Amino acid sequence: MNWLDTIVQGILLGGLYALFAAGLSLVFGIMRLVNLAHGDLIVLAAFLLLVLVSALGLNPFVAALVALPVMYAIGWGLQFLVLNRTIGDDILPPLLVTFGLSVVIQNALLQGFSADSRRVPVGALESASLQIGPISVGTMPLFTFLSAVGVIVGLNLIFYRTGLGRAFRATSDDRATAGLMGIRADRIFATATGLAMVVVTIAALFLGTRANFDPTMGPARLIYAFEAVIIGGLGSFWGTLAGGVIIGVAQTLGAAINPEWQILAGHLAFLLVLLVRPRGLFPRALD
Repeated sequence: MNWLDTIVQGILLGGLYALFAAGLSLVFGIMRLVNLAHGDLIVLAAFLLLVLVSALGLNPFVAALVALPVMYAIGWGLQFLVLNRTIGDDILPPLLVTFGLSVVIQNALLQGFSADSRRVPVGALESASLQIGPISVGTMPLFTFLSAVGVIVGLNLIFYRTGLGRAFRATSDDRATAGLMGIRADRIFATATGLAMVVVTIAALFLGTRANFDPTMGPARLIYAFEAVIIGGLGSFWGTLAGGVIIGVAQTLGAAINPEWQILAGHLAFLLVLLVRPRGLFPRALD
């Protein structure tokens, strides 16, 4: 057994989990909103890409460019019209509303696409690989990981180097004081969720091109996203990438020992990190 190859494949898989988690980390870091529909929104974006590819004959990457503004608008409208009304000291209303949204999305997708699993075709890239020494690296997994790094770098630049990022941080730290400075928290929150949906679309592109998906798989993606965010530390984008990599490596190592242990190994790694570092590996002060 080539353990080095197993670890490398786990790191690349972790890039996909980091993409699942990055949007969730952004939303929670800014408005402390736990979106239980996050995984279903990833699946919704994957089906949107499938429709664009199958109906219009677009290349999946071109379809993603078309889907980005659509998903941004969905996220912006959802936050501005619905979720902003639930934000407050009580965490229960957002949980209930996003849980209901999850149910609605799943059933709508089942009605429109049935329970059959689908896949977004990407042609020769599906089987293309690069030989790096003794290790064969798939082109799509490598591209997924590089995209995850790019997304994390982009979110950090937006969050810490732009005026929008300053508004994000100010609203997150003290919504009332930010309002006195002329910052409209409702629009800032909507922009954050719209940006999270852009990341969701990128995650959906690689989910749909690398594996089969169906309308009911959203909750499982949500679990991976939550675990990556919590392992990395709430509010830390680089921590989210590290969390995704830890889960990915744990799963590939578990599968190498026994295929039945793949999913369990990831969850055990999550529990182990919580035992050692209850606040995650790289927590950012949120208060």
